[in-house]
Amino acid sequence: MVSIGLIALAYGFFAGLGGERISANILLNNYYFLGMGLIGLFFVAVHAIAESGWQVSVQRIGEAMSTFIPVAGVLMLLFFAFGGLHSIYHWTHPEHMDEILLNKAPYLNVPFFYIRFFIYFIVWSLLAWYIRKSSRNLDSLNDISYFHKLRKFSAIFIVFYAISSVMSSWDWLMSIDAHWFSTLYGWYVFMSMLASGVAMIIIILYILKRNGYMTHINNEHIHDLGKYLFGFSIFWAYLWFSQYMLIWYANIPEETVYYSERMLHFKPLFIANAIVNLAFPLLLLMTRNSKRVFWSLIPVAVIVFIGHWIDLYQLIMPGAVGGEKAGIGFLEIGLTIGYVGLFFLVVFYSLTKAPLAPKNHPFYKESMDYHTNY
Repeated sequence: MVSIGLIALAYGFFAGLGGERISANILLNNYYFLGMGLIGLFFVAVHAIAESGWQVSVQRIGEAMSTFIPVAGVLMLLFFAFGGLHSIYHWTHPEHMDEILLNKAPYLNVPFFYIRFFIYFIVWSLLAWYIRKSSRNLDSLNDISYFHKLRKFSAIFIVFYAISSVMSSWDWLMSIDAHWFSTLYGWYVFMSMLASGVAMIIIILYILKRNGYMTHINNEHIHDLGKYLFGFSIFWAYLWFSQYMLIWYANIPEETVYYSERMLHFKPLFIANAIVNLAFPLLLLMTRNSKRVFWSLIPVAVIVFIGHWIDLYQLIMPGAVGGEKAGIGFLEIGLTIGYVGLFFLVVFYSLTKAPLAPKNHPFYKESMDYHTNY
């Protein structure tokens, strides 16, 4: 899969598809799978703070997903340093500065952009390392003090992530359309990451169970993951509609220009985005039993994974590439396959470094005895 991604990238260069389209695809996939890693860490951290018990049996998946964060950081740094920053973001071109961009220059400038970049990834990576280390020490040494450390680092991560997830979406996504802004944007992007991240947890869990691992997982755990996928998909749709409806209703040209570009040149994907990410989860996961078995849950998880890739495509391509140059071909599909392969390579390698069942966790027995009544 990684080889397919490299071939697709080489094809993009030799086929003359343009540096903007290639750069936009690298940013899209790097950000998408960075989001998977961050949501894996968020999944572990938020349950640790709440002292939730049911998810303990699947938390190793979230911990393993978080190991992709530093990998994504290195790839994104290389991408920005070798021309991606200048290729995608118009505010890096001094000759294109107008009054609006000049007013945003104290925040949108290259030195400060890199300072924020390094702060994000250094803190994310360090906290991911400390959370995984505390979890593994708790399992191997059976010392309750590591459980308290796990909760402490998780609390720090949640506070930092609440701020950094929003700011990083401004930096890497919203600033592509630097003349436009939305106060709801950061939370919208976070909810898209959350829905697709839960879908990835379900997919990884399915792969492990198909290969004879994670035998301690039962329908009760699958049910709660299914409820997450259903609920977060609905909430994403609420934010999608809220942002679109308010801008459409106000009908202010400075705001509607963002959607007019997407409706004019990307209308099929714009409509498909709403249908795939709302209609399929809503209709296919409405019943209780559909969320308790893999045969119905996995197709929806794959659809949501693809759907939120389309959502991120809609956020990036119109501003970075434009309707005339953008498209979905071998470059887009092949590069995504390559990132999927790289992500799985990192995650499954990480899963070999600790027992899949954290049996010394204080809530492990609770997780094994867990039953849902609704």
